[in-house]
Amino acid sequence: MRQTRPWFLYLIECADGSIYTGIAVDVAARYAAHCKGSGARYTRSHPPARLLGFEQYPDRSSASAAEYRIKQLSAPEKRRFATTLTPPEPAIA
Repeated sequence: MRQTRPWFLYLIECADGSIYTGIAVDVAARYAAHCKGSGARYTRSHPPARLLGFEQYPDRSSASAAEYRIKQLSAPEKRRFATTLTPPEPAIA
């Protein structure tokens, strides 16, 4: 049986107050890429201020479905959702 790696949904608060939602297998590495300007196009023009948190999913498909649902929320709803997430480790906050 093939072992699948967990995927993570994560939320980033950008410098302008907007919320970016993404998925990755390594949240710390992906957040670092966003901070360096080599992540998503959105975070190149809206630099990350802090990682709000993350949530684990068993596979990419379920993480993508969750990402889609969260992206449909308003900014205040995303902020409320972020309070339910696992907080980032101090090294990547």
